[in-house]
Parts: sequence; structure tokens; C-alpha cells
Amino acid sequence: MKALKPLMFFHSPPKFQCLPSNTAKLSISLFSSLSSPMKIPNPNGNSHLTDYLISTFKFTKTQASSISNRFSWVTSPEKPQSVRSFLRELGLSDTHIRSAVRGSPQILFSNIDKTLRPKLEFFQQLGLSSSDLASLISKNSTLLTVSLERKLVPCIEILKKILGNDENAKDLIRVLCRCNWVVRKDPESRLLGNIAFMESCGIVGSQLTMLLKRQPWLFIVQESVLRSLVSRVLEMGFLLNSRMLVHALYTVSCLRSGTISRKLDLLCIFGFSEDECMEMFRRTPGLLRTSEEKLKLGIDFFLNTVKFKKSVLIHTPWILMFSMENRVIARYRVLEVIKSKRLLKRDPTFYGALVLTEDEFLDKFISRFRDEAEVLLVTYKAHLLDSTQEEDS
Repeated sequence: MKALKPLMFFHSPPKFQCLPSNTAKLSISLFSSLSSPMKIPNPNGNSHLTDYLISTFKFTKTQASSISNRFSWVTSPEKPQSVRSFLRELGLSDTHIRSAVRGSPQILFSNIDKTLRPKLEFFQQLGLSSSDLASLISKNSTLLTVSLERKLVPCIEILKKILGNDENAKDLIRVLCRCNWVVRKDPESRLLGNIAFMESCGIVGSQLTMLLKRQPWLFIVQESVLRSLVSRVLEMGFLLNSRMLVHALYTVSCLRSGTISRKLDLLCIFGFSEDECMEMFRRTPGLLRTSEEKLKLGIDFFLNTVKFKKSVLIHTPWILMFSMENRVIARYRVLEVIKSKRLLKRDPTFYGALVLTEDEFLDKFISRFRDEAEVLLVTYKAHLLDSTQEEDS
């Protein structure tokens, strides 16, 4: 229906009997709105609510005014006070409540019995303790603003199936805190669609669980975004249904394109070809999540100090992800002492010592040499002693 021209009201009275009934009603309504006085918002906002928010939650005046202006119909702080008392009874501190209110101010004006209590009881039934519940609500209070039956229950049931049975619900809390998927339109459909796509790529079972824990937003992005990320990973040489695909997807989803290119360029600076760089990434997708500083230190140490050939790093790039101080350099120092004191008939290989577990290394290269064990242990833990001395000074 075309909009009526406002000028008609000034030239001649409208003949409503000639218009359809709905049009006549619209004309009367429009005429009434034009003749009614305009409501001018109060520039001072709701002073009672503003003062309450400032005194109770230590909001700044700007923050408090912003909230009170949104709820100008509130004439007293009675409702916010009752909500605060209710949340405190559940174990939330004023700090928790303040954080929750900043995220979703409307919870202060929610119906406790119809809106808040059912959702909070639902979370308690999942196994959340008082402290867990306080942490969850303070960080993601939007959970209290969505439908329990239409969004929370179906989505959380899906997540529980992926995460498996977790009695303390810690993993579920982390996922909920890191991703506000439940406030999106039709989250259940989005979740199921992305899960189905990832399973079609061979990401199933424990791999799906790992990805949900580490990168939950992948489960609620538009499927076109997810497909684009997977396509990019496939272009890098990974295969569908391979065990490394999920790790590559995780890495690519963590980093910007520029960051990935910059780190690959860094490898090239040390003499690795483009094909060798991509082979290192395919063998150890997590390599590119390593900081540039650590990559520089590691590659330089292995090539120039340990004198490894490049082929060692190409075929076992995961050693670049070891802690340089706690493991790589510390074990190198111990082996240098063992060589200098001729404690072994044959010098041990550094790579062999590097890949041992902590207990295996201590047993094979420190504990067995009773007369030198103390010296070797001090050498091994030298970096810890240095850091302690720096703190004391």
C-alpha cells in the first residue's frame, strides 16, 4: 500500500468513506501523531537509577547514565536491588555482578522467577559450582538474555555430546565463556551445519572435541567462512581425512594471512626453500603459531650452535616448538659438561637427548653419574637459578 501524502490533510478533509478501512485507520493514526506534542527525552536521564548504579556498582557517571537512559521507565531501584540480592545468594560477588551488568544491563530488570532462576538452575544442573557459575555469568551475561528452551538447551546439548561426559563441566564453561554463539540467530542450525561439514572433511571424534575447546568460534561462523578456511588449508597441501587437517585448520584460523606469510618468509631467510617451508608446516602445523622471536632463536641455535643440518629441521620441525631455555639450551649445556669430563665412552647425540622425556633425561644424563650429579643438575637448572637471582636483586 502506498504511503499517504501528508499534504492532503492541509488541503481538504480526507474522505475516509472512500478509503479501505485499513487505510482510514492509518490516516487517522498519522493525523493524530502529527497533532500530538513531541515527547522530549529527559537530558538528565533517570537520576534515581543513575545514583544507584554509581553507589552500588561503582560505575562512572557516564556508564550509569548510559544504562539509566535505556531504562527510563524505571522509577525506582527496587527491581535492580532484588536482582542483585538474588545473584548474591547464588554466590556472585558485586564484582561479578558489575561485570555481568556491563555486558547485559537488561538483566537488572529481568523477572527473577520467570527469566533468571530457570536459566541459572539449568546451569547448576550441568554441574557448575557457585564459583563456576559466577565466572560464567560475569564473563558472558548474554546467556541470561536468550531463550532457555529455544537456544540454551538445544545448543548446550549439542556441545555436551562433542565434549563428552565432563563431570566438572570445566570444558563447557571455557567454551561458553569464549564464544557468544547462543545469542546468534538460529544457533542450533548453525552448529549442526558446521559440525556436519567438519565431519565430512574427516574431522571427527577427539579431533572435533579438540577444535571445539581451542577454537569454538569455528562452530558458529557462517559456513562459507569455514569452507574458505578449509579450502585454504587444502591449497597448502593438506588432505581431507588426514590426521593433520584439523591442526592446520586450527593454525590458519588463529593467524592472519599476513602473519603466516611473514613467518614463512622468516624460514626462507635462513635458507629454506618455499617447498621446504611448506613441508615443515605440513609436518608440524603448529609451527607457525610459534612466535617469530622463538623461531629465530631456535633456528639459529640448531643450525649455528648445535650444527644441525637443515634436513633435521625439515623432517622434525616440531623440535622448534620446544622451550629453548627449559629444554633445548639446558640439555645442550649438560651434554657439553658430560663431553668435557669424558663421562661417557661415546658422546651422546644431542637429538637423542633432546627427544627424551624429562624423567628419562634426568635418569640417563644426570642421576647415573653420582659423583657429578650435583654439578650436572646445577648446570641443567642454571636458567632457573639465574632468574631467581635477578628477582632477588
